[in-house]
Amino acid sequence: MARNEDLDVLVCGSGAAGLTLAIDLARRNIAFRLIDKAPHPFAGSRGKGIQPRTEEVFEDLGVIDRIVASGGEYPPLRTYTPDGPVDRHAGIPPEPTPAEPYQIPLLVPQFLTERRLRERLAELGHAPEYGCELVGFEQDPDGVTARIATPGGERSVRAAYLVGADGGSSFVRKALGIEFRGKSLGVRALVADVRADGASSRVWHRWGDEQPERSVSLCPLHGTDLFQYMAPVPLDMDVDLSAEGLTALLHERGGQDVVIREVSWASVFTMQARLADAYRRGRVLLAGDAAHCHPPTGGQGLNTSIQDAYNLGWKLAAVLDGAPESLLATYEEERRPVAEAVLGLSEKLLEAARNREMRRGREVTQLDVGYPDSSLSPAGLEPGEGVASGDRAPDAPVTGAGGLPTRLFSLFQGPHWTLLGYEPGAAAVPDPRRGLRVHVVGDDILDTGGHVRSAYGLAPGQWALIRPDGYVAAVAGTAELGTIETYLDGVGVRPVR
Repeated sequence: MARNEDLDVLVCGSGAAGLTLAIDLARRNIAFRLIDKAPHPFAGSRGKGIQPRTEEVFEDLGVIDRIVASGGEYPPLRTYTPDGPVDRHAGIPPEPTPAEPYQIPLLVPQFLTERRLRERLAELGHAPEYGCELVGFEQDPDGVTARIATPGGERSVRAAYLVGADGGSSFVRKALGIEFRGKSLGVRALVADVRADGASSRVWHRWGDEQPERSVSLCPLHGTDLFQYMAPVPLDMDVDLSAEGLTALLHERGGQDVVIREVSWASVFTMQARLADAYRRGRVLLAGDAAHCHPPTGGQGLNTSIQDAYNLGWKLAAVLDGAPESLLATYEEERRPVAEAVLGLSEKLLEAARNREMRRGREVTQLDVGYPDSSLSPAGLEPGEGVASGDRAPDAPVTGAGGLPTRLFSLFQGPHWTLLGYEPGAAAVPDPRRGLRVHVVGDDILDTGGHVRSAYGLAPGQWALIRPDGYVAAVAGTAELGTIETYLDGVGVRPVR
């Protein structure tokens, strides 16, 4: 064993959650390593839905345009019936609004999403280390000592914190002895990325809709020449995942005009709904599928995982920079209830799919996820009727005092906190702090269209404090700015002295 290193954070698992956390740590200048026992990046399309709230996260991380360019909107669903094919469109998609600029879920194969995240991470000077398996760790009050098996032999790494983002079968979770309670949903399915002859790439094909347990579908994967092949299979069935085997199953279930030409990736899995009893033990934390496992209905799993990492990154960085250790307790406090609610939603949508109901409402967008009950959301400060502590911070177009248009999301973008004042008049602006940016409507920005007033409901003299992850920390009047400053002290955002 050789090579002892001192790190701030060791991240185990380079899927979407691990990559998101790595990007957030990198832009905060945190010393970290991102390892994965796999020899190369994940090659499948499994989590292909990107919800609007995750699109907002990707904008903040500087990757949204590449993600959008890599995919597209969900295509119409073509169901093959005894009377012929029937195309069903999702209806008129909602229009973006000033407060919610992203309204339409994207279809992006997971391997492309993760590729774009790796590209962004490379721009920040980092890359995942493949073929590096975490084989053991011990923690003490000051940090974690981890043993990593690499192609060059076993090595010891010392880190202040370890994050297990290593999937549903998480080594980190099992080593901690954390229960992964839940159930098997009694549904076994195959998913594969295939090239097919005889299927249009303009629609999502579905056969066997009269008997959902014998259905099969082909969904075109935008940005590629592949389709995602999905089909439920019996629990005791041996599945032939070759091109010939998938063609035979497709023909058996009604898709006689289509031939699977090539299989680039395939998997068979039993759907699970599980939630870890805890997200943290000492200096070791869980994120993503290591903490929760969802059925794929509604496209919630990957999005929930990404938002775990987005919640955790700024808190780890703040504690490493001197904020109270108790800040890390709010990670589980905020994110575990979200995962629990998403599990319930995913199971509900799975049951609806079994009954051939495919409607999706606003609940899948995750735009209404918030933390009103968090200890980071103090009660009693909001004197108005607008946004409150724990709410998602809305976007709004504004005009800079220099005359150029911009948006609140552009002002929020980055690893900092933001204090937004609304027409405070002659009131004193709070003193500068490292990691805090102050913008004042009526001074350096202008609410020319009234969108800030509409979205935030602020009255003149009110202030909204926005967290680094785009949620409202607190709303207060000018007379209560001292309370806001005390709050900032408590999360490690201190005056420059």
